[in-house]
Amino acid sequence: MDARRYSAKGARLLAATGLALLTTVVLVKLGANSTAAGMVFLVLVVWSATQAGIWLALFEAILCALAFDYFFLPPYHTLRLAGVQEWVAMFSFVASCLVVGRVAEMARKQTRQAEQRREDVERLYELSQQMMLHEDAEALIHDLPGMIDRIFALDGVALYVCDQDQFYSSTAKLPEGVKETMRGLTLGQNPTLHEHAGFFSTALMLGMRPVGALGWRPSSLSREVAVAVSAQVSIALARLIAVETSARMEAAREGERLRTALIDSLTHELRTPLTSIRAAATTLMQAEGLDEAGRMDLVSIVDEEASRLDILIGEAVEMAEVDANVVQVHLEPQHPRALLEQAVEESRKALADDKVTVDVEDGDEPAWFDPHLLGRVFRHLLENAAMHTPPGTRVILKSWRDGKRLEFSVEDSGPGIDAIDLPLIFEKFYRGKKRGSRGKGSGMGLAISRSILGAHDGGIEVQSTPGKGTTFRFWVPLVEKEPVSQAQAREAADASSREEAQDTSFPEALEQFGAETAQNESNPERVAFD
Repeated sequence: MDARRYSAKGARLLAATGLALLTTVVLVKLGANSTAAGMVFLVLVVWSATQAGIWLALFEAILCALAFDYFFLPPYHTLRLAGVQEWVAMFSFVASCLVVGRVAEMARKQTRQAEQRREDVERLYELSQQMMLHEDAEALIHDLPGMIDRIFALDGVALYVCDQDQFYSSTAKLPEGVKETMRGLTLGQNPTLHEHAGFFSTALMLGMRPVGALGWRPSSLSREVAVAVSAQVSIALARLIAVETSARMEAAREGERLRTALIDSLTHELRTPLTSIRAAATTLMQAEGLDEAGRMDLVSIVDEEASRLDILIGEAVEMAEVDANVVQVHLEPQHPRALLEQAVEESRKALADDKVTVDVEDGDEPAWFDPHLLGRVFRHLLENAAMHTPPGTRVILKSWRDGKRLEFSVEDSGPGIDAIDLPLIFEKFYRGKKRGSRGKGSGMGLAISRSILGAHDGGIEVQSTPGKGTTFRFWVPLVEKEPVSQAQAREAADASSREEAQDTSFPEALEQFGAETAQNESNPERVAFD
């Protein structure tokens, strides 16, 4: 780099020398007098000052002064000056070169500064435009270092965000010393502008509070541009903070709204069966004017509403477990057909009027899953099918393997689900525009099913055609061998049990044997049975 710079300076000096010699030769050939030669040499010095700076202009002025004295001031072809008039002419020429060269240099600097300010304004405008195009504040913060690096032609930009304690950089790896420096800026431990490992860093302020730090290399940014860029980045961070605060407030409001909706829904759903039970119980207590048939009807109402109340409370407890993330998956080897048949058996009362079919494809090889959790999913889906379809509806339970998934489906030939309801049926307490003709649901069953399957690393989706039926398809990971973590836990538990058994002392074993012998002697029947 230094050799290239020196070679460039040498080339400029040679060019200035050649230009001065060429100008001198032309003036001598034309027979120019001292006045004309002085003016031409002065123009040459001014042009050099405007194009290459004051130092090259001074070099050019020295060459022109020597040529002016040697060729155009008497005595000619010598560097001596004959009299006062020649000295005045020479002094005037040198002074004019210096003054005009200085003025030209100042004009050149001002022009260069104006051009640099214009470029800086254009770059700042481009940066602001690029920032405005980002609607996502988080994505903007992630892309901002690379954006500044590209627009201002830098070699690296780093951004530190206090609230997240996270660094974003346009370089592959940010030195740890630079990170500590930028953290220190936000804590007030370093000056406002600090240099470390080639990075120049400054704190980003929002009012009187630091929100982060910005670092860049090399130090090609002027102080004004650095302040302007820092201000724009601070605005972006303020926008991110505002968005996060708004999101938290919105989440809090939404949580409060859902909590209120939950309380209102549960209050309404629990009050309905309780009202029916209380009315029936009050009528039974009066027992006036009731025959046996009427009494049995009231008892049936109490039984049905109590059963409904039990289901509502059970689903509320399930939903609380799901929301608290306390659902645990316990994998067991199980045949899919056994799971389907068990689900049908548990929902036999709800499906008494329906035609149920079980279909297991790809054989009935055992797989590892949690039969209790999947049984709860089947129970909710089958109760939905029974509740929202007319009697005699065909219900088909299927199981098959698809790659790394073990998939299940519950299909019915009922009236189907309206297209407007499909995106919302897995939301809490959503029961659709049309209610079932054989009962009332709480609107929690499908939400519980989706959360249970999420805990099982699975998923659920629905397809429905109005007038033709509905199919709920869900899946869990296909595990054909005992998971390593579960096998290790089981082996550790077995080893712990064996150690506890071996640690039992001989007196304790003898005492236990004596107690069992005495108990057997006092119970002859047990002895005979054993």
